[in-house]
Amino acid sequence: MFHDFKTWLCLSNDPGIIIAQYDAMRRQMPMLFALLIINAAAVTYIHYLWAPQWLTVGITACLISIVAVRLLAWTVFAEATAKITPERARKLLQRSIVSATAFSLAFLTWAMLLDQYGGQLEHAHIAVFTAITVIGCTFCLMHLPQAALLVNVTIMVPLLIYYLCRGNPIFIAIGFNIALVSAVMTRVLLNTYAAFTTQILSQASLALQQVATERLGEDNARLALIDMLTGLPNRRYFFSRLDEMLQECAVTGERFAVGIFDLDRFKPVNDMYGHVMGDRLLADVGRRLAGQVGEGILIARLGGDEFGALISTYGDRAFATGQHICALLSEPFDIDDNRLSLGCSGGIAIYPDAGTDANELIDRADYALYNVKSAHRGGCALFSADHETRIRSERAMEAALQTADLDAELHVEFQPIMCLSTLTILGVEALGRWTSPLIGEVPPDRFIAVAERVGMMHPITIKLFRKALRSFVAMPRNIGLSFNLSAQDIVSSELIALLMAAIEEEGVDPSRVTFELTETALMCDFDAAVSGIRRLRSIGIAIALDDFGTGYSSLSSLNRLPLDEVKIDRSFVDGLGEKAGRNIVGAILGLCRTLEIDCIIEGIETELQHSQANELGFDLAQGYLFATPMTMPSLLLWLEERGWQEGFSFPRPRHMLTNRGRSIARIRPV
Repeated sequence: MFHDFKTWLCLSNDPGIIIAQYDAMRRQMPMLFALLIINAAAVTYIHYLWAPQWLTVGITACLISIVAVRLLAWTVFAEATAKITPERARKLLQRSIVSATAFSLAFLTWAMLLDQYGGQLEHAHIAVFTAITVIGCTFCLMHLPQAALLVNVTIMVPLLIYYLCRGNPIFIAIGFNIALVSAVMTRVLLNTYAAFTTQILSQASLALQQVATERLGEDNARLALIDMLTGLPNRRYFFSRLDEMLQECAVTGERFAVGIFDLDRFKPVNDMYGHVMGDRLLADVGRRLAGQVGEGILIARLGGDEFGALISTYGDRAFATGQHICALLSEPFDIDDNRLSLGCSGGIAIYPDAGTDANELIDRADYALYNVKSAHRGGCALFSADHETRIRSERAMEAALQTADLDAELHVEFQPIMCLSTLTILGVEALGRWTSPLIGEVPPDRFIAVAERVGMMHPITIKLFRKALRSFVAMPRNIGLSFNLSAQDIVSSELIALLMAAIEEEGVDPSRVTFELTETALMCDFDAAVSGIRRLRSIGIAIALDDFGTGYSSLSSLNRLPLDEVKIDRSFVDGLGEKAGRNIVGAILGLCRTLEIDCIIEGIETELQHSQANELGFDLAQGYLFATPMTMPSLLLWLEERGWQEGFSFPRPRHMLTNRGRSIARIRPV
């Protein structure tokens, strides 16, 4: 028990509690000593005439002087809480416990000696002095309960014994009353101290949590700027650093380069080997690029298989850096037992030549990348004045298209689709044309791309389709019309409803209409595209897959999509002179026949190609060898020259008759 009491007197082992106790005592000890001085002076004044001077003057002066010194020590010379160490604070608190006990004995002895003199009122004053002093000291020492308890025990036990020995029932009652109040105050003091320590520990725990939270926040902030897959800086950091460089260079006048790099063959590799292998491949790309990061160059992953670079040099040196990055990523990657070749293309824009803000620089670097991918993949291109001219031309095209009178400026031309065995016409292909009074005739592939970019594809689609239908009513009833829908068209339920309404209003049999879609358009939103296809087929409209063989998963498309026709891309025609090319085209034709899907080969331009396609067994073909695009009056004249007259029926291949019993045509830009 003595050991436990001694341990309790040694104070807490928690540094936070020790410092908090010291801080509280530093504020409360001066009040305690001031209370002792005032009470001692009051008692001396009352007993001055009754007690001897050595007791009222001599001892009182000594006690007050010692207390005054302690008061000065705690007010003037006390160490600041922020600077004191827990060890130093512990020593001062232990010293306070000892001094509080010593002062208690000294003042109690002095009070008992004075109690020997004077009358009943003077004796009562001593009792009141003792009670008030004990209560005051207890409150002042509430954050140092060891000292408070020792003060109570040191004073109350001897005082109670003293009053019991005197035998006066009034003073005995006073003694017990003071002892009872002191005991209650001690209990309250201990409860208060327990709450005090709990609060200090809670604050310390909260402080630790705040530190941990701040550290976690810093880690999250750092991770928020890192791409977790490649370990490179991410898109957010890239654009943040780009903005900083723009601000710096606007002041210093320095130049720098922004590069955009795209992996050339990542998607087919990802499709063939799966996303897990694709992620590992991107991680290897990140490690390879991280080796190029250094002073003057920052490389970040912008998303997917696209990467960005900030290069402190410009001109030929920036171009050389871009070429080096492309060459670096063109080297094969070895993952497990697979050797994978990707290739990389890049575009670079120089500040301030290509632009003065982030969007301009990124757009122009991306434009240079797009052009180098179209011309010769695997290289890097600097954004040039020629590129700027093209951009301005496209902007002029956008402005002209947005203000165009579509009814007046859009028109349709038609190109026949032929039966190879009989050289008779089985259908027509309607081709959209735009002639602007501001910029002249615009190639269809260019104005359709602009229309998709500016959100005008839907009105252009419906205008061209209605014009095609109105011209088409002059054609024989066994010839059909096919119309090419864009990615934006097929996923729009509103546009599909307009197309179906146009067919009904123009009085064209839906079974004569075929809508063609590229696989790229279908893959943009596959579910929505399939939903649109089923709506069109529900009224007898046929669906064709255009440019077959140019996508990454064309064979799977034949199985997944509700198709009626397939059109083999013109790029395969050039390979008909080689065995491998013939085998591929023949395999596609055989697959289509197995699936009971009409197969059309386009791009026939020479007699040799005609003969080769015929030998492979193609029934349907299209190309400049047979006819070029023409207006409807010219087409009707072309038909008349070949013996067509009203009511004449053209022969059709057997597989078309057994499949859907109708002929074909389509509209698309060429």
